[in-house]
Amino acid sequence: MCRLLRVPVCPSPASAASAQRLFSGSILLSALRCLLSYVVLPVLTPLLGEAARVGPEVGLPIGIVALYFDVRGMRRFWVAGHRLRWHITAIYAVVMALVVALVTIDIVQLAR
Repeated sequence: MCRLLRVPVCPSPASAASAQRLFSGSILLSALRCLLSYVVLPVLTPLLGEAARVGPEVGLPIGIVALYFDVRGMRRFWVAGHRLRWHITAIYAVVMALVVALVTIDIVQLAR
C-alpha cells in the first residue's frame, strides 16, 4: 500500500489531527456530491425549469475533486503512520467506489 500511495519507507511525523481533518474534509466533499446529485438537483432543476443535464455537469467536477481529496486523505493517514490506517483505507475504498460509479454515470449521461 505504501508503494501504491508513494509513501516513504520511514513515515514522517505528520500529525494525526491533520490526517483526521483531511479525512473529514474529503468525506464531506464526497457526501456533498451525493447530496447534490440525489437530493438538491433533482428537486431544484424541475422547479427552476433547467435541463436534466445540469446534474452531470455539476456532479462530474465535484466527483473528480472528491476522488482527488480521498486519495490525498488516504495517503495522509499512511504518511502519518496512523494506527487505524487500514480501517480508514477500507472506508475510503468504499466511498471512492461509490464516487467512481457516480462519475461514470455522469460521463455516460453527458455522452448522450
